[in-house]
Amino acid sequence: MRISILAIDGVFDTGLATVLDAFAIANELAAMTGLDSPRFDTVVTGVRRKVRTAQGLSVPVTATNDKGAPDWAVVPAIGCKMPAPLEHALTRRDVRDALAVLRTWSDAGSALAAACVGTFVLAEAGLLDGEEATTTWWLAPMFRQRYPDVKLDESRMVVRSGAVVTAGAALSHIDLALALIRQASPELATLVAKYLVIDARPSQSAYAISDHLVHADPLVERFERWARGRLDRGFSLDGAAEALATSKRTLARRMKDTLGKSPLSYFQDLRVERAVHLLKTTSHSIERIAAMVGYADGVTLRTLLRRRLGRGVRELRSAR
Repeated sequence: MRISILAIDGVFDTGLATVLDAFAIANELAAMTGLDSPRFDTVVTGVRRKVRTAQGLSVPVTATNDKGAPDWAVVPAIGCKMPAPLEHALTRRDVRDALAVLRTWSDAGSALAAACVGTFVLAEAGLLDGEEATTTWWLAPMFRQRYPDVKLDESRMVVRSGAVVTAGAALSHIDLALALIRQASPELATLVAKYLVIDARPSQSAYAISDHLVHADPLVERFERWARGRLDRGFSLDGAAEALATSKRTLARRMKDTLGKSPLSYFQDLRVERAVHLLKTTSHSIERIAAMVGYADGVTLRTLLRRRLGRGVRELRSAR
């Protein structure tokens, strides 16, 4: 299996190294154990003769047209953590050239994969339009606004959609590599994960900091403050819109664009988040905690918590 890892100038060091190491270890373990799996022939390619990583290391690369279209084209993250630097990076000439290469490979039948900020490169090339995808959780508002034709679900760690696999933030590069190995040999992927001491992580939601996300939009930030101040009371979209001096339609649209949720859905998430915090940090009964976050009884809260746990288990089974 030919895998071309497309390294763009400023590539995230850990992401590039993680993907290379995972495939190298897979090859070693397959040979050592006799597992039936194709060999992963990886090559680091670039649209320029020289590529430097985000930490200033020089990476030897092969020209993108040297060996034709690969079976898989993998795009590690660019070392940009915040929207402004990333927006600037996406306008660079070398990045635009990389987009053209990815389109050519896709037209020739290559499957595509990307992790973290690398997902922006695939989306910028138009190769995620109409597909389901994930991305690094704290850049989800920017992604959603920039690429409205992509079906984004940033709560998931790895998403397969058609001939494309995307993965979430930073260290999800290992999840991405394991997903590609798993497509060739589930047994080998399990063995690689054990050697690397990697647990299955189907969801990013446990790592996401909601406060960080809401700051992407002033109206959403104001809604969050309003909501947190009344979790023990009933939700009213009319009341929220009036308190924030906006229309219900505008509030719903801005919430969808920023968080991918309705106002009510996010309000419920905050209730559950608060309940989980109280369960961990106090000795209150579930009935009292339910009342503190606005539920009529402990039975309702237990049901919601079980539903949340069940969703995580289903995601875990899907990832496997």
